[in-house]
Order: sequence, then C-alpha cells, then structure tokens
Amino acid sequence: MSFEALGLHATIVKAVNEAGYTVPTPVQEQAVPAAIEGRDLLVSSQTGSGKTAAFMLPALHKLVSAEPAAAPAQDASRPRGERVRFTAAKPKMLVLTPTRELALQVTTATEKYGSYMRRIRAVSILGGMPYPKQMQLLSKNPEILVATPGRLIDHMDSGKIDFSELEILVLDEADRMLDMGFIEDIEKIVAATPASRQTMLFSATLDGVVGNMARRITKNPMIIQIASGTQRHENIVQRVHFVDDLSHKNRLLDHLLRDETMDQAVVFTATKRDADTIADRLNIAGFAAAALHGDMHQGARNRTLDSMRRGQVRVLVATDVAARGIDVPTITHVVNYDLPKFPEDYVHRIGRTGRAGRNGLAISLVNHAEGMNVKRIERFTKQTIPVDVVVGFEPKRSAPAARSGARPGGWKPGDGRSAAKPGQRSFSKPAAAPRDGGGYSRDAAPREGFRTGPAAGAPRREGSGGYRGSNPRSADGARRSFGDN
Repeated sequence: MSFEALGLHATIVKAVNEAGYTVPTPVQEQAVPAAIEGRDLLVSSQTGSGKTAAFMLPALHKLVSAEPAAAPAQDASRPRGERVRFTAAKPKMLVLTPTRELALQVTTATEKYGSYMRRIRAVSILGGMPYPKQMQLLSKNPEILVATPGRLIDHMDSGKIDFSELEILVLDEADRMLDMGFIEDIEKIVAATPASRQTMLFSATLDGVVGNMARRITKNPMIIQIASGTQRHENIVQRVHFVDDLSHKNRLLDHLLRDETMDQAVVFTATKRDADTIADRLNIAGFAAAALHGDMHQGARNRTLDSMRRGQVRVLVATDVAARGIDVPTITHVVNYDLPKFPEDYVHRIGRTGRAGRNGLAISLVNHAEGMNVKRIERFTKQTIPVDVVVGFEPKRSAPAARSGARPGGWKPGDGRSAAKPGQRSFSKPAAAPRDGGGYSRDAAPREGFRTGPAAGAPRREGSGGYRGSNPRSADGARRSFGDN
C-alpha cells in the first residue's frame, strides 16, 4: 500500500515521499484512513512504529482541506507603530506529550509533512523555553499546538490559549504522562476543549488507568493494537550481563562501549546525578560523551541532541524522562546501567536503537539481587532475555541456572573483546579484582573503576550538560571543553 492509497492530500503525499517514506507502517495503514473519516482512535503501538505520522498526516489532511484561499488582509486603519493587543491563540489541533524532547520531535515531523502547506503553523509550548519566546509563538495564532501538560496549564490559566475552536486532540504516550502524574492536568485540559472534538490516544498499553481515562474522553473509538510484547523489537538483540558490584559494572561498561560495531550508544541511569557523573568519567576515559536529563535547560538539551545527530557525541548518558522522543537512526547500542523502575520503560529504552528497520543491541547490567526485576521485564515483554558473559569480565557468582546457557563473548563472534581505539584509555582499572560481596550498595560502594591517575580525586565540575571531545586535553595540558559547560 502507498500513501496515495490512504487518501491523503497530494501536497502531503509529496512531502512524505520527499522525506524518504514510500510505504506506510502497519499503524499508519489502519489509523490514517479511520482518522480521515473523523473517528476517535485508541492506539496501542510500540515506539518507533511511525505513530507520529499516524495522527499527524490525517490531521494535516483535514487542515489543508479547510485551508483558506488567501490570508486575511491586515487592518489598514490601525496607525503605524501602534501596539497590537495580544489575543488568545485558538488552535485547531492540540498534541499533548509527556516530555519536551518528544514535543520538539512531533513539531519537527509536522513541519516536514506540512512543508507544502503555506498557512499551517505548528509551535511547541513546553517547560524550559522562555515565556517571551512562547508569547511570540502564540501571538501568531498557530493552527497546531504541541505541548507538555504543565506549561500548557500555565498559559490556559493566564488566558493566552482558547480551545473553543479546537477540532483535534491527540494524547501521545498517554501511559507515560499518567506515570509522571499528569492525570489531573490532562483532565483539566480535556475539560476545556469542545465535546465535538476528534480524540486520538496513543499508548503502549490500553489497560488499567489509561484504559479508564481513554473511555471517558473518547466517543465510540476505533481500537487499534499493532504490537504485543512478543512482537516488539525483533530486530534488537537483547542481553543481560550480571555484575558483582559497582566496580565490576563500570569496567564492563567501559569494555562494551569500545565495541568496534558501535556507532552511537545511549546509557540509561536511574538518577540525574549519575547521568552527570558517568558522562564526566566517560569523557575522562576518552569517550565523546554527554549527559541528558531534566535538570538541564532546554537550550542545553537541544544542543546536546543536535551534537549527537551530527555525530559529535557518541555516548549519551540519559534518564528515562529526558530520553523520551530521541530519534537518532545511528544509535546502535543501548545500555541499561540501571534497570528501569517500570517494565514499560524498558521497552521505550531499547526502542532508541533498531530504528527504521535497522538492527540494534540492548544490554542490561544487572546486579544479582535484581534478578526479580529482570523477570518482571520478561513477563511484560513475553520474551526471555539471554544471559551473556564476556570473557575476562565474568562475575564471581554464576547466573541462575534457569537463565544460563548464553554464549560467552556477547553479541560479537569470538571472545567479545574489542581493542581500544587510539587516544582512548579505559576509565576502569583492568587489573583490579571485583570487590567481595554478591551485591553492592550505591552509597557504601566507593565509585572506583572510573578515574585513573591524578584526576581520581578531582571534584566534578559544574555544568556537565555538555560534552567533551574524544581527546580531553589539548597540547598545553588544559582540558578542552565543548557544548554547555
């Protein structure tokens, strides 16, 4: 099936084809025709399945069909230089997303798909952006508004946005928004929209709280379920590596990131502080690394992501919230330095690799005490994640018998070793033996295994949101820094 067969406007089909897309994905095949008909949709689809186009293409089709023949004439009676009074923006479409990165990704995709639609404007309203800039965007009365719930509520309360003319409401990654505690904000926003609106909700699951909310805000919806847990990420090789303690984990991470097959990688941590710390230490070890988390200003986050898309950052150390919406096709590896709190987040994490049909590798570094968390992930995905062992980095304790049998050496053939690239040095102490004890405590365990030489006791510098190149010191011995330091 082609995009023309979906019934889309010719200008939209032209823009989509120029963007390199010729065949719609399964979620697009089902969602686009139903949305063009005006039906409410409840869609369960995994990340990377093309869901942004599934709701944006039919919305653009509807807007371009109602596009006026000419722009309204300016009021010639207003004296030149007179201050224009701000009036509330009245968008035709609202897309709610859980994170700023996902909101910007949706806005960028909208501009791409609507590149031949002259009078259709899409803007992002989100936290971290200066209010004057947002007021300037709203003053243009955009047809499409992409927003995070918290900042949108601020503008609603101040009378800057009026939803009386809203025609389409989209909740993207609704499950994540509820996990983040946005349910009251979402209900307030929905209550401010007309009952005649078309509603489309996209979520990893349609059960539980998400399902209850979906039934309340939709009218006779069409339910589309594209992928179950057993169908997810078939092009992504998944592995579990058991570690004895923090030092063992750090040495193994260093080794994995030196894999010659790695183009770019995302390392997931549980906390913002760990994201900064690990990114700093990876830079000291010679990797071009950067941190990405919610405490960074939006400008710093945007510059970090742009640097990764340009290939200047090879390792991105991120938290779950900040990584939502990252779409970089050259990400070949995902490493779970810390396991996620919820199994659903595991699916979103590993979905950062294997994009657009490419192959990827997802590795979880798991302490022996976290075995039950792995089992919960396996129950959710309905897949068994093989245990792997890298020769030279074996844990002191054996993996559970029911989970053993994995081939030594990891993803690559052979013994899994990869030579360090010139100019890089390990942030681990290869000769150091793992500390005694089956588990580890993040508070009790010293953060050894990263720094070597005189830098081991140096305090961490502020402003680690940027990145440093693969050669951390210049000829005169001064540290060369880039980005947002």
